[in-house]
Amino acid sequence: MKFTSTRNKDLRVSFSQAVNDCIPSDGGVFVPADIEDLRRWLYYIDENTSFTSIAGTLTSALIKDEFSPIICETIATSAFPFEPKIRQLDDKLFFMELYNGFTGHHRDYGVSYLCSYLEATNQLAGKKTILLDYTSGELGALLAKVLKGKKNIKAVLVYKKGTVRGLCDEDYVWNGGNILPVEMDGSEAYIKNCISEVFTDKEYVHSKNITVANMTNVCRLLAQIFFFPYSFAQIKSKLDGDIYYAVDSGNYGSLIAGLYSWRLALPVSGFFVPSTAALCVNPAGEPVMLNSMVNMDEREESTPINPANLERLESFFEQNKLMMRNFVYPVNVSEKQREIAAKELYMKYGIYADKETARSYATIKERGDDVFSDEGSIVLMGLKHPSLSADYCRHVLGEAPQMPENIAESLKPVELDRPVIENSMQLKEILSGKLFS
Repeated sequence: MKFTSTRNKDLRVSFSQAVNDCIPSDGGVFVPADIEDLRRWLYYIDENTSFTSIAGTLTSALIKDEFSPIICETIATSAFPFEPKIRQLDDKLFFMELYNGFTGHHRDYGVSYLCSYLEATNQLAGKKTILLDYTSGELGALLAKVLKGKKNIKAVLVYKKGTVRGLCDEDYVWNGGNILPVEMDGSEAYIKNCISEVFTDKEYVHSKNITVANMTNVCRLLAQIFFFPYSFAQIKSKLDGDIYYAVDSGNYGSLIAGLYSWRLALPVSGFFVPSTAALCVNPAGEPVMLNSMVNMDEREESTPINPANLERLESFFEQNKLMMRNFVYPVNVSEKQREIAAKELYMKYGIYADKETARSYATIKERGDDVFSDEGSIVLMGLKHPSLSADYCRHVLGEAPQMPENIAESLKPVELDRPVIENSMQLKEILSGKLFS
């Protein structure tokens, strides 16, 4: 499997290069150049097929030209000590819980898979990787869990001063762990710009083998593709018609992953997403991507720190409005509609819904009748644990779910008591210091 750029279709690089380079030199983002047709394999998977088995098989199918099936299976097995949970709510309505990982968020799957991939392949190549990312706390707490015991990856995490969370003494590089947290003065935009300045020195980044763990990294995207064949396998015996997914827009990572699963020949008929300023619906009820009105060569270059899944979405449809109209269904959802949806999920199915899940369910309430009347089914995707939106649940439902201990630990504030840095030069000094020599 080769990867290309959203801004240069002639580019062809390996999966390993796409993961390590973060973004192509032309200022676009990496996307798959071609995807295997796995129709025959999809025919044989069923509710007895484990998530790790699906992840391992897909990893092998997609990057078999780079790594053996044994390595691919090792990557998947070590990445996922947890798996999604699929619940049937009604005859044709299903709910996929994706918050059963380390910190109660679907990103747990992508980050864990990325780190498992890097650990296994670095060991083969005799290399080490440094992850350099901005975080407001969540990513740092997750990486602290994922990197425990790994020998070939360390993470430099840059926080806005006073926002460090979810770390403990054994996580720190200076205590033998894999996390080097750094606090920086300034706004989020300023801090991200400082990190981006490090990545502009491509020779330096290459020499230190620095990459990112956010959604810019195409390895994160690959991991999210696994959600869709797994859910299909779990419910295929109960399907009589087409299958659709309802997913919150977020940064569009789950949507583009679902679309690529269709490219694998998964029988998906469409996606319901809440309308946003970036992907909205016109008066005729058709999806519109406002970014598409600006030519690629007139845009600013992408940076590793700011995920660009909208550009991946544009690249997928290649301005084919007819194809987009038949696959993506943006739905305008008001605050009142979202609250009604949250209450119905709780009263009817006993599900506490965060804002995003409630908004996704509201799209089903608005557009789902046509699907159900035609014997189709819809999978509602729950991307994060509802306890992370306890205030919203309490406001709408009058009560909130109990927060699991692992999630509570990831949110505990930490006093770092280390020097605060001010600019990208100081950040490079840390990356070049003895802790990474």
